[in-house]
Amino acid sequence: MREGYTVAVVGAGLVGERLVAELRRREFPLKELRVLARSARRAVLAGETFEVGVAEPDAFEGVDFAFFAGTEGEKGAAVQLAREAIDRGAIVIDNGSDFRLDPQVPLVVPEVNSEALNDHRGLIANANCSTIQMVVTLAPLIREFGVRKVVVSTYQAVSGSGRSGVEALEDGRADVYPKTIAGNAIPLIGGVGEDGYTTEETKMREESRKILSLPELEVHATAVRIPVHTGHSESVYAETEERVSLSEVVEALQDAPGVVFCGNAGDFPTPLEVAGEPGTYVGRIRVEGNSITYWCVADNLLKGAATNAVQIAEALVGARV
Repeated sequence: MREGYTVAVVGAGLVGERLVAELRRREFPLKELRVLARSARRAVLAGETFEVGVAEPDAFEGVDFAFFAGTEGEKGAAVQLAREAIDRGAIVIDNGSDFRLDPQVPLVVPEVNSEALNDHRGLIANANCSTIQMVVTLAPLIREFGVRKVVVSTYQAVSGSGRSGVEALEDGRADVYPKTIAGNAIPLIGGVGEDGYTTEETKMREESRKILSLPELEVHATAVRIPVHTGHSESVYAETEERVSLSEVVEALQDAPGVVFCGNAGDFPTPLEVAGEPGTYVGRIRVEGNSITYWCVADNLLKGAATNAVQIAEALVGARV
């Protein structure tokens, strides 16, 4: 590991700000930190003032790691600039959705499949926020018991839509979601495909299969936007290959990297409590025969985006996972 790396964060929105904060909090070995965006300006991110540069090819000269802070589901700058950064020697870690299912691009959650980094070609995809917290909790169950079917309902915060989503909740904007979000629940995140599933629900299925190396895994998702600022919650049902006991499930989750176990049936985490925390929190565990049902919560801007991206870079430089 070198003494320090030149890092560029592309995007000065919610995820970009969290990336800056996580790089500092986790003490990533930095020699230089650049923030790039569509236009040059001075901006304060995570309490630090930056002279934001223009995201253009020459801005990546000398950069070791380039984090592209694409908003959930948005066609990001990585489509135009990732190859330019890679050609100049950078490793690109993209938070957008454009490359996640490309068979040539590793899709990585370090606690689950860090070995996929061995095959990267300069570009690594960060998974969808709702997918990340689910696979972090599913992976230990798959290792211990085998899982053949997953049914998940998500309850996703407005910050997953970027600043516009936050404004829709706080200011009553009506142009962000199909219906008013304040005091409401909207079971529609993204467009609807011919099979009736939304793009968010399809992402959860296809990304989970890729990360877990289970191309035939049944994943049935319903994604719901709720009037919460930060923190995605999920109710997960996993059908296992064999009968399991509650004590076995608890032990598997307690020992799992990245999982914070909050207790059994009567104990549970909430998005309000975990906002600002980098882990994935699990509670309300119920076991019957070969089925496991549980509740998990994570900060979608941290483990669902910035923290996971920085962990990928840490794994590449050998700092820590």
